[in-house]
Amino acid sequence: MMTPDDLVITDLQGRKLSGRRNPSSELGMHLLIYARRPDINSVCHAHPPVATGYAAAGIPLNKAILAELVLSLGCIPVAQYGTPGTTELTEAIEPLVQSYDAILMANHGVVTCGADLLTAFFRMETTEHFARVALVTELLGKQVLLSSGDVEKLLAARARYGATTAPSVGAQCPVTSDGAPERITLTRRELEALVDEAIQKDRTRR
Repeated sequence: MMTPDDLVITDLQGRKLSGRRNPSSELGMHLLIYARRPDINSVCHAHPPVATGYAAAGIPLNKAILAELVLSLGCIPVAQYGTPGTTELTEAIEPLVQSYDAILMANHGVVTCGADLLTAFFRMETTEHFARVALVTELLGKQVLLSSGDVEKLLAARARYGATTAPSVGAQCPVTSDGAPERITLTRRELEALVDEAIQKDRTRR
């Protein structure tokens, strides 16, 4: 793995960059992404509140709710927790770097990457936007997911939009209407009736 001593930063004209500022304590994470992804020239790490909330809850943004999200990022997994500024953090995201352009970092934040800084930044914005939409659907109590057929078409079109990763429809990424558990909604009265019925049945068995 690359270390900070191996790093030579240059601008687009190949001129070596230098300065008085210290590199990020999470430089190892950035170097890992550059080493594993030759298509990547920029990494963005931030703590947007809603997406970070999903990360802190350990909930991936992997449901096929928005066509635009499937097209741009496929889905967004959660990496295991790693202590910031240590190799634990690098090791936690390493299994996901090759396949995803945006990763939630458990109990920490989000990291995105792209061919240039603007792309990496927009992917961070897209992640937070999708987290907000997903949260609203959770609060409304209803999520209408795309089918696996719909998602297959979107994934096939990703290359036309410049995506370099190529996730496929699976059990976890993205979750489609075909694989989502059925949601049951009950009123308080209906729930109380079911509980009372279960208690009565339990008493009759004694």
